Amino acid sequence: MEFKIWYAVVAGIVLMNLIVTIFLLTRNDLEPFQKGAQIFIVWLIPVIAGIGIWQFHRSQDRPLARKKKGSSLSNGEGYSSAGGGGD
Repeated sequence: MEFKIWYAVVAGIVLMNLIVTIFLLTRNDLEPFQKGAQIFIVWLIPVIAGIGIWQFHRSQDRPLARKKKGSSLSNGEGYSSAGGGGD
């Protein structure tokens, strides 16, 4: 009975690593070396690296929130880096 549980755990880890490996291989924004290194890390440290790298790339795919159109910084008000300090 104990071995069946371990087989299920190992099978789950291998399945997760395969999913993350395929996910990394299909990304177009990574260099081949980056893909290879990240896949190596996923298989070297299975659970933590697999979840961590997958979450990192998923967070990179989310669009950034845009500022509101009527905010004070979008209409030219605010601070400038042009210098021109006071007297």
